[in-house]
Amino acid sequence: MSEPLLSVRGLTVSVRDRGVLRPLVSDLSFDLRAGEVLAIAGESGSGKSITSLALMGLLPNNVAVTSGQMLLDGTDLARLSEGQMRPLRGSRVAMIFQEPMTSLNPVQTIGTQLTEAVRAHQLLSRKAARVAAIQALRQVRIPEPDRRMGQYPHELSGGMRQRVMIAMALALRPALLIADEPTTALDVTVQREVLDLLRDLQAQTGTAIILITHDMGVVAETADHVVIMQAGRKVEDGTTPQVFAAPRAPYTRDLLAAVPRLGAGAERAAPLPPEAAVPVARLTDTSVHFDIGANFLGRPTHRVHAAVGVSFDIRPGETFGLVGESGCGKSTIAKALAGLVPHQGRIDVAGQTLSDLGAQARKDICRDIQMVFQDPMAALDPRMKVGDAVAEPLVIHGIGSPAERRARTEDLFRRVGLTPDQMARYPHEFSGGQRQRICVARALALRPRLIICDESVSALDVSVQARVLALLQELKTDFGVSYLFISHDMAVVENIVDRLAVMYLGQIVEMGTRDQIFGNPQHPYTQRLLDAVPIPDPTRKGRPYLRPAGEPPSPVRRIGDPAIRVALTDIGGGHLVGLAQA
Repeated sequence: MSEPLLSVRGLTVSVRDRGVLRPLVSDLSFDLRAGEVLAIAGESGSGKSITSLALMGLLPNNVAVTSGQMLLDGTDLARLSEGQMRPLRGSRVAMIFQEPMTSLNPVQTIGTQLTEAVRAHQLLSRKAARVAAIQALRQVRIPEPDRRMGQYPHELSGGMRQRVMIAMALALRPALLIADEPTTALDVTVQREVLDLLRDLQAQTGTAIILITHDMGVVAETADHVVIMQAGRKVEDGTTPQVFAAPRAPYTRDLLAAVPRLGAGAERAAPLPPEAAVPVARLTDTSVHFDIGANFLGRPTHRVHAAVGVSFDIRPGETFGLVGESGCGKSTIAKALAGLVPHQGRIDVAGQTLSDLGAQARKDICRDIQMVFQDPMAALDPRMKVGDAVAEPLVIHGIGSPAERRARTEDLFRRVGLTPDQMARYPHEFSGGQRQRICVARALALRPRLIICDESVSALDVSVQARVLALLQELKTDFGVSYLFISHDMAVVENIVDRLAVMYLGQIVEMGTRDQIFGNPQHPYTQRLLDAVPIPDPTRKGRPYLRPAGEPPSPVRRIGDPAIRVALTDIGGGHLVGLAQA
């Protein structure tokens, strides 16, 4: 067997807090050989990202390697000064960060940033560096690389920006590539393309990859070896088939058990709620558009067709899912339903048409619809105690006396698995899963008929995600509340929804019960979404996936050029399928 490219021995990384050293990573050891993929998996706070920052020499000032070795081709990275580390960073060790928009300079073009990275480590002319940058973009399968060189980060999609980061990292052909949650924020189809891309490039270049993730499906499809971390310590390691087939540590078994799996939803299939005379919400031919651009008279020239002719209803006690990639119109429909964006067509809530309501009636109907957003930290005021945040809707609507509001708030905290004494704390004192529970409690304060969950579990670890989903199901039983569940994670959707609609380019292309969509997907786009879901089974690694050819279509059209409408056909039992192809 060849010598390891990277050998980590007894690595301990500590933070200095008020003069006391506290370990963040303790006694971590592993080996990585050229051409291999090592996954470091675990939940938030397990020490995964701190390990990657230590390898890159990018630890914060109050954090340091206090013992151990990080040997890259025999050179101990832990003993290098910043001046010695700088020439290695990028040329020998490169890193792809989780959020490409924060890693790219928003005021510089893609080309400027790529050529700067190349010229920082190689003595090349601007022209030669540009050629190398274009070749790197072509290598990561970005169409029209010459044109992309002149674009800014905000002009690219999330998947394209992540490809630029991969191109930047691979342009110098590093021996070691560290990918820190490179696909967490991406749609399932884009995630699949990025993972396939990393696997292809690794095979071509022989680059060793450290993949940091909390998604065990991604681990199964990508990694050769796995290190499982918990609270800064390694609790298990081995080859990927070994860890998945016979996990030794209880924590690993819990982590694998919490992973949502396609097909598991059928085991808990519940009878569909009976059709009600008055749905909680009904959308009829609802459209939302935004005008952009300007001609010399200042008039808009183009229109973004964010939602086109959307129709569905949500029954009492039902969980209705909306799925699709970013930009397909899911969140736009949610905002229209909540009265946050203007719309055409008709939206009825509890039998009342939104467009017919006055200001006071609109405020009153807000009691019937509440939202739980994707990022709980952004949804909570950092300067407000969480008890006050949960009670605030009651104050706004003038419900109850102070004593009654406090009593209801305490009850809500208990309902979501928190304690009343935690009401006096601030958002930063809670974990991500606890903050999301607080947002659920706030949404329940007014006892709404419908809660809109907009990607409300996509940023959570799998075990926390499982607890929040179980809480939503429990609250549905206790309160009879209905949910509009918006997600791009098909495995999560299958495990929670009763019916769902698949959206593509602002329109519904398929709709039906959970069993109809997942058991008999008819539209090509639905099939593509399901094929792209990572499967937590290493024996399925390398399964074929048909990548879409050419540029993705755009919802932006010239004013006066209407979007082509998709006609839905009932193929039996209320299973509606669009005739237009994705």
